[in-house]
Amino acid sequence: MTASRFARVLFAAAIAAGGVQVAAQQAKPATATTPRSAARIDLTGYWVSYVTEDWRFRMITPPKGDYRAVPLTAEGRKTADAWDPAADARTGNECKAYGAAAIMRMPGRLHITWQDDTTLKIETDAGTQTRLLHFGGKPPANEAPSWQGYSSATWEEAPPIPSGLPIGLGPRLGLRSRSLEVKTTNLRAGYLRKNGVPYSVKTTVTEYFERFPEPNGDDHLMVMTIVTDPEYLAVPFVTTTDFKREPDGSKWDPSPCTAR
Repeated sequence: MTASRFARVLFAAAIAAGGVQVAAQQAKPATATTPRSAARIDLTGYWVSYVTEDWRFRMITPPKGDYRAVPLTAEGRKTADAWDPAADARTGNECKAYGAAAIMRMPGRLHITWQDDTTLKIETDAGTQTRLLHFGGKPPANEAPSWQGYSSATWEEAPPIPSGLPIGLGPRLGLRSRSLEVKTTNLRAGYLRKNGVPYSVKTTVTEYFERFPEPNGDDHLMVMTIVTDPEYLAVPFVTTTDFKREPDGSKWDPSPCTAR
């Protein structure tokens, strides 16, 4: 069976499974729900970065001027070439690489909990950052931009990916599971990579969270991140980042932001 035929078969299976579920849901009486009770996937718990690609850009700070694979504009390259980590440290901007456009790429751990029935909280031990994902909320008027900005979250309705697929294969074949979509705006200007690859205050970050079980019982979390910036990016910058679930927080190790 060719790869394209295989993908079509999987897609048909996903649609069929989704149709059964939709029919079952329609048969249930309507009840009041909260985003927490209506969660399509359970993201809570401790997760650790599972670095399988871009090791040299994530595990160490790349040299100045190394912005390969990032679709920078001419102005973006000029700004990246002017990176000065000592100046960032002097001005209290050590967290420029820890904003919402890049924090999920930082190697480290996540602790995800529900702050309340409409707010999902993501804490990172890298940089000791906190992200709040608001369901049904609106950005406050006149609020100053921040490293994590304002994130609006929505549960997506989509057919489930057939079980038994290798980790991450479903989305790469165009199949989608029940996912969380997050859109973040109102960001301070920051870095996509620690070596000064920039994003501006005009940036919008769109993310899709998917959770996948493996045959051996492990759980993986995949986050697709789409960074759109009309000032420094010629086209959106897209990455996928993987995490592996941990049994508890015994390895949780908060550390401050660093400029290098």
